[in-house]
Amino acid sequence: MEETQQLQTQLDLMQAALDHINQGFSAFDADLRLVAWNRGLWEMLDFPQELARRGTHLEAFLRVNAERGEYGPGDIEGKIQRRLERAKLFEPHYFERIRPNGQVIAVSGTPLPNGGFVTTYSDVTEDRRLQEKLERTVEERTRALQQSEDWLRLVTDNIPALIAYLAPGPVFRFANRRYADWFGHSVTSIAGRTAQEVVGEELYKLIEPHILRAFEGNAVSYEYQRKRPDGTAAYMRSTLIPDMTADRRTLGIFVLSLDATDQKQAEAALVQSQRMDAVGKLTGGLAHDFNNLLAILMGNLLSLSRMDAPVGKQTLDSKLAPMLEATKRGSDLIQRLLLFSRGQAVDPQKVPLARVIANAGRLLDGSLPSSIALTTAIADCGIAACIDPTQMETALINLAFNARDAMPDGGTLHIALSAADLDKKEASELGLAAGAYAQIAVEDTGTGMDEETRLRVFEPFFTTKTFGTGSGLGLSMVYGFIRQSGGAIRIRSAPGTGTCLTLYLPLERIEMPSGRDAEQTDDTGPQRGQGELLLLVEDDPDVANTVTDQLQNLGYTVLRAESADDAKSLALDLPELRGVLSDIIMPGQTNGLALAREIKKKRDDLGIALMSGYADWSSLAGQDSQCEFPVLAKPFADDQLADTLKQILSLNTPAIDT
Repeated sequence: MEETQQLQTQLDLMQAALDHINQGFSAFDADLRLVAWNRGLWEMLDFPQELARRGTHLEAFLRVNAERGEYGPGDIEGKIQRRLERAKLFEPHYFERIRPNGQVIAVSGTPLPNGGFVTTYSDVTEDRRLQEKLERTVEERTRALQQSEDWLRLVTDNIPALIAYLAPGPVFRFANRRYADWFGHSVTSIAGRTAQEVVGEELYKLIEPHILRAFEGNAVSYEYQRKRPDGTAAYMRSTLIPDMTADRRTLGIFVLSLDATDQKQAEAALVQSQRMDAVGKLTGGLAHDFNNLLAILMGNLLSLSRMDAPVGKQTLDSKLAPMLEATKRGSDLIQRLLLFSRGQAVDPQKVPLARVIANAGRLLDGSLPSSIALTTAIADCGIAACIDPTQMETALINLAFNARDAMPDGGTLHIALSAADLDKKEASELGLAAGAYAQIAVEDTGTGMDEETRLRVFEPFFTTKTFGTGSGLGLSMVYGFIRQSGGAIRIRSAPGTGTCLTLYLPLERIEMPSGRDAEQTDDTGPQRGQGELLLLVEDDPDVANTVTDQLQNLGYTVLRAESADDAKSLALDLPELRGVLSDIIMPGQTNGLALAREIKKKRDDLGIALMSGYADWSSLAGQDSQCEFPVLAKPFADDQLADTLKQILSLNTPAIDT
């Protein structure tokens, strides 16, 4: 008797849940007669209420649809009979049907073990988001137990999501096949086990606060990362939905976990696309900067080549100084551009915003027409925010190019950084909590926007530009990035008065060096060697000659090798060798990183450093991005080389016999 009551309670609960879902639901037995349904079926498909009773034959529903033109013109009886014959096959099916009113209905049918089938009807007219759909599905399908446990299993096991039910404890009462497989359990063994046992202690520590909030009656969503069985990383997005009684008691929580890896990758690809679009727009200015640097180098070299008499040190220094400065500027610009353009994971960190603005300004310098003046105002260099610095640079560059397009006849682009204390009223208008924020104002003197444009400017794909000249994604991605960083954007604009976009980010502080500490410099020059023997591995003879000259000027003895095979033999056969400096990308099957690791296994006493002209050398070398050796970015100055050698040689100083 008690089991019967429990089953009836469960069935009543499932019916109530079905009546509140956003999909239509129906179940027909082996005789094609209606045995279960929900209110959504009638609301979505407009069936007469007299059909809403157990035992109604499928033919009655088909006839209503056929007579009102749902299946198109033609023989009504023939259309009904063909559909009845297909239904009697009890095969899985999925199709989409456009109703006369333009509504698109997705119909998915699944046969039952003993005959009959379950069908769901979804309105897919609007471009729905997968997350929203699956969050509805977990509530729909986990409560869709009307007939038996077999029905629940059949439905939930075919949903592309991890679904479970947690009772207080927290203890699992139910999990679908995907959930059990994900955590290495069977569906029969998972029921009755604690959450710690199923998900593991490490993950449980991360999700426990969310579970506690859900048992307090709050719907909770969160993300976490874990390894798949094959070792690849997966991003999971979980939603916890309290199962509550009328008097607000929480009986348990429904768990929905979705694999968000593809979405994360798509978001990363979109961010990278915007970043590369910005790089394309910067190209003209970068070409101008590099041509200026090359002009300095070429001009001074030509001047030196024309001198017949011995050149004095003063004259030589006057030619070499601007050349060295030009190479440093060029190297810095290349490294900054490569860092900006390369695809990389979002990496929030506490960053001084003055530095981000300065970096963006350097990239923009020369890319804006001469008719546009770029000015900046930094109120406090200690203002910082916890953000991804590269995405922040991308956002500022997108805003700058939008401002450029709004000033075809020239004008002023002004970027100002300051701190702001938002009171409750101001913060509420921005959807933020009251408090201290970093404030970046990007203001132009362009054409401005009317009210309609201003209200839609952050919509994805909305653009006022000519077709083919803008994606309409730049401002929407800036908005999304600022929101994800815990901030907000305020826009002020009117036709003829220009536009001011103010970015608000939660304020962080970075202590900046001041006084003597800020001005103190090291006048001792790079640390020199004491004749230590170093092995240089470099296949380019010109580069090898240059680095050899640098090493010898620093006081080291240099032995050279052009290939990894030669380098390996020398490193293992010369006990007096103290260190190895190797290029990473070299011809042959063995690259510099693999060579370094092989040498280190047999000669732990050797100091090893690597060098490369590539920003993202790991993909070219076929290695993981984790490198245990110092890496010098080409070109490098004497002091950078000296510091690196000091680091690797100090770690491998030979022991002194006493």
